[in-house]
Amino acid sequence: MEHKTYKVIIASKNPVKINAALDGLQRMFPEAEFMPESVNVPSGVADQPMTEQETLHGALNRVANAREVHPEAELWIGIEGGVEVIGGELATFAWVVVQDKEQLGKARSGTFFLPQQVRELVEQGVELGVANDRIFSHSNSKQKGGAIGILTHNVVDRRELYEQAVVLALVPLRNKELYLNPQP
Repeated sequence: MEHKTYKVIIASKNPVKINAALDGLQRMFPEAEFMPESVNVPSGVADQPMTEQETLHGALNRVANAREVHPEAELWIGIEGGVEVIGGELATFAWVVVQDKEQLGKARSGTFFLPQQVRELVEQGVELGVANDRIFSHSNSKQKGGAIGILTHNVVDRRELYEQAVVLALVPLRNKELYLNPQP
């Protein structure tokens, strides 16, 4: 990306996701400026995606829906948090999808396992953010540090976890010559 201003649509009103998206963009493209706009668009999946595939599908849908609402933008970003049972434990992670007018990039965040009490609530149909608030006596943790912030005592927070995945999703956009026209 060159020295210019890009209109970016972030498919969320959650300040954690907005800040992660903007911080990741600035890290990968320090020469560019970004005019962000956040929008609420449907993910097309459950409020609490329960598998990796459903979570990725939600992030892809958010980007597609944001692009439909704002086709004039130059970048669209969707971030979807999800959970999946792995080896009898409940893991949590997020998928990030970034699209410009030419291509799509995607990446998954780091993964960590949740305490059994949280798993039990999620399996009863409680959304992860609500379950965290109940178990850890917090309020609105999903718009703050999230489970990772609570469990690491803010050594890593939700914004930082998502920001790294945003950076990784931007790799194809930062290296267009390698991803758009691969040489045999």
